[in-house]
Amino acid sequence: MIPVIEVPLQLDLSEFAACLWRSGVTHRVTESEQCQVIWVENPADASRVQQLFTLWQSGEPLEQVVLEPVNQRRLPAAPPLRRVPLTLTLAAASVAISLLIGFGQQLDVMGLFSFSPFSVSGNTLQYAALEQVLLSGQLWRLWTPIFMHFSVIHILFNLLWVWIVGGKMEATQGTRSLLGLVLFSGLMSNLAQFWVSGPMFGGMSGVVFALIAYSWIWDRQVSSPRFGLPPALMGLLMFWLVLGFTGVLEGVGLGAIANTAHLVGLVCGLAWLPVGRWLCRGKGTSV
Repeated sequence: MIPVIEVPLQLDLSEFAACLWRSGVTHRVTESEQCQVIWVENPADASRVQQLFTLWQSGEPLEQVVLEPVNQRRLPAAPPLRRVPLTLTLAAASVAISLLIGFGQQLDVMGLFSFSPFSVSGNTLQYAALEQVLLSGQLWRLWTPIFMHFSVIHILFNLLWVWIVGGKMEATQGTRSLLGLVLFSGLMSNLAQFWVSGPMFGGMSGVVFALIAYSWIWDRQVSSPRFGLPPALMGLLMFWLVLGFTGVLEGVGLGAIANTAHLVGLVCGLAWLPVGRWLCRGKGTSV
């Protein structure tokens, strides 16, 4: 549970608590020597509970008030396009490069955007080492694999989460905050996957894992959540990660999964929290 509201000890919260229970909002009220604290289980409930409390304090009766049930809530609404230029750029670049490489069919074009230049001779894959890539000055390769996708489902799944979570992050915390996390998680996940499997990989999944992990830990570190994603989403992400490492996903026909990129992206998202908090200092934004 997360703390949402602090109120004086003498304030009778019975009417307010009854409204929350009637609305299906799981919560509890604790007391200390100085105040009472209202806690809610679902971070997505926090802003609504605060709004309801303000309404109640203004004198509005709550007998007929019922908040939208939790099981009917949807993912956060999409932000206005003018507030998410980087999110749109990420999506456009992914679509353009994925089409250029023919979703992985055009190997010669794919070699321009892969982490390392490569060539295929029969069943033999040859590619340049990391040191050669750095010394050649082709530094764009450190990030361009995130824009390569190998199927329509692959790109749609990734861009859906980039739009939902990345757009939310950019709109509320600023473009530089999103850019920093994309560059950091993209670099680290690409580098780790290259060490494990070579240059034949691509996709925004490492960045997506970073975005979801960052939004999850952010909403648990502040009293007023800014993302409001379902709490169970992080559990689903971990379950998907475990399935990937067990080989189940490949066994059911989903193809090779960049599991290392997923894991490193998730860790990057969690590690980005202090940087994200520093970048947001003084913005005073909320959702």
